[in-house]
Amino acid sequence: MSQHKVFVTRELPAPALDRLARHCELDVWDDFLPPDYAILLQKAQSLSGLLCLLTDRIDARLLAAAPHLKVVSNMAVGYDNIDVAAASARGIPVGNTPGVLTETTADFAFALLMATARRIPEAQRYIHAGRWQTWHPTVLSGRDIHGACLGIIGFGRIGQAVARRAAGFGMRILTHSRSDREHSRAAGAEPCELDDLLEQSDFVSLHLPLTHETRQFIGARELALMKPTAILINTARGGVVDQTALYEALRDKAILAAGLDVTDPEPIPLSSPLLTLENCLVLPHIASASVATRAKMAQMAVDNCLAGLRGERLPTCVNAEVYSKR
Repeated sequence: MSQHKVFVTRELPAPALDRLARHCELDVWDDFLPPDYAILLQKAQSLSGLLCLLTDRIDARLLAAAPHLKVVSNMAVGYDNIDVAAASARGIPVGNTPGVLTETTADFAFALLMATARRIPEAQRYIHAGRWQTWHPTVLSGRDIHGACLGIIGFGRIGQAVARRAAGFGMRILTHSRSDREHSRAAGAEPCELDDLLEQSDFVSLHLPLTHETRQFIGARELALMKPTAILINTARGGVVDQTALYEALRDKAILAAGLDVTDPEPIPLSSPLLTLENCLVLPHIASASVATRAKMAQMAVDNCLAGLRGERLPTCVNAEVYSKR
């Protein structure tokens, strides 16, 4: 298989790269920043395999420039960075890494919810600014999590894992999802319409994939339905929230606060008005960033890449229809 050329668009955990290198001619992009699109285009011409990240745009033009490409392996659960339809039209399977980061991301979503509710980053800044002079009964008072109402929008693997954590805090759990309502009820949650969820929830946690239908799913209308004491948490994709509307809602105290692990664009520009707000916690897309999980994601991405090079079915393929055309 040494004749196969594979480009990996970022340095990955060493065991995964070492395994891949034993089966192909490996080219690894070693810069901290992702390769420019022009570089991807140039390299694509001779590639058999491409192992990419969510920061890499794999569109129809790039796929057309890769006549020998057998597989695209995305080291991520989401694949909105890839034109899957164009890949399918060319018979190229696309792999992702689902399941492995579910619990880690759910841990982080709940940590973000708690940090935002209890104003932990604000409290740290309060100390570093030299403002802590004494204990005071009203300083930095946050919101209780136990017994509160949590609305989960998108009830796939990660949404369900967040619900399990919420149950431990005695929270009432509402869900809005395309999946069967019985699925929610089996998890001890209450399925409901979107507007009802927004009106009743103390916390709203987003777990939607980014698609044409979900882009700016939460906008000015949805934010206006939320309680003025509500907190929005987003660990899904930045594009599912209208950030201009969110800024206005936070600025005007239409909702209490927001915790964002994802933004649109990424990285968020330092000039973004969201960064001027004390009631908006923004983090750099690290929900799956545990050592163990990132190592497992890399191994899954390599599994998909090697299967594609061998002409075998990818262990986790997002466009399985390519196999029916062969």
